[in-house]
Amino acid sequence: MIQERIPDEAAQVDGVTARALARADAEYPAGLRVIPDAPETLQVRGRLRDADALAVAIVGSRRATAYGLDVAELLAADLAARGVTIVSGLARGIDAAAHRGALRVGGRTIAVLGSGADVIYPPEHRRLADEIAGRGALVSQFGPGTPPLPQNFPARNRVIAAMSLAVVVVEAAERSGSLITARLAAELGREVLAVPGRITTPESRGANRLIQDGAAVAMGWEDVVAVLPERWKVCIDTTPERAGTERTGTERTGTAGGAAVAGRGAAEGEPSGYKKILALLGEDPVDIDHVIERSGLGAGRVSAALLDLELEGHVRQIEGKRFVRVGRR
Repeated sequence: MIQERIPDEAAQVDGVTARALARADAEYPAGLRVIPDAPETLQVRGRLRDADALAVAIVGSRRATAYGLDVAELLAADLAARGVTIVSGLARGIDAAAHRGALRVGGRTIAVLGSGADVIYPPEHRRLADEIAGRGALVSQFGPGTPPLPQNFPARNRVIAAMSLAVVVVEAAERSGSLITARLAAELGREVLAVPGRITTPESRGANRLIQDGAAVAMGWEDVVAVLPERWKVCIDTTPERAGTERTGTERTGTAGGAAVAGRGAAEGEPSGYKKILALLGEDPVDIDHVIERSGLGAGRVSAALLDLELEGHVRQIEGKRFVRVGRR
């Protein structure tokens, strides 16, 4: 059995309370309610809506490549701008990129946790978790204070699959928790898709194998919508521009495939620091220590700036505290 490796670190969110949602409650996700052995109670931060039944999960490797992160964010943004709720697991890599893609266009996204709703893992995703709670929901079947134990994640993956009409695997190694989600989705009668990747990249082998085994190929949002049941296809918003009117916080403009930042975002707000950091980053991952050394800004300021730039969509974090710059389309 595949187990996800979880370090002994997580962020306990002080003063955060989640609502307990019983299986009989109207807000309880319909797709989850009907499966065998559905959780009797969910802990929820944020709000679940009836419209979240039109949901697609986007999952993949924590050790994602720049290509995988770009595809996950683009796909999530394109779907979210058309009224599809994006479901994922708040993990590093593909999951985080999917959540950010949905948030970027003012769409809805749901994070299903393998810990208590008041325990955020990985800890650097606390701010992302707050954004998700504001635009969608954090959901957990585990009680408050539950740490992110390895045995929790297969159950978490089952909830992700059950809440979604389809599961899209963007990148996954041959032994990946994302493949568990895909298998569970197939067992529950959900559609399974995979994004084709480079055959020389280990992170793509699991996704490519899914395609060999019969999973649908996802090369864009249209491919995902094409496999949805007919009654949901008619709910797809054909005027995605309206998503821009629903945004909160920093205003953004642009298409679903990668909104451009308008107004004063992180990069524009502090040109002497943020722009210096951006100048050190490109398509190849750069270690944070290299950024600290070359920028001369100090570890604390660089860490804070990189977090802001990541939330603004200017950079992405790769496994091992490495960063790449996100190009504008």
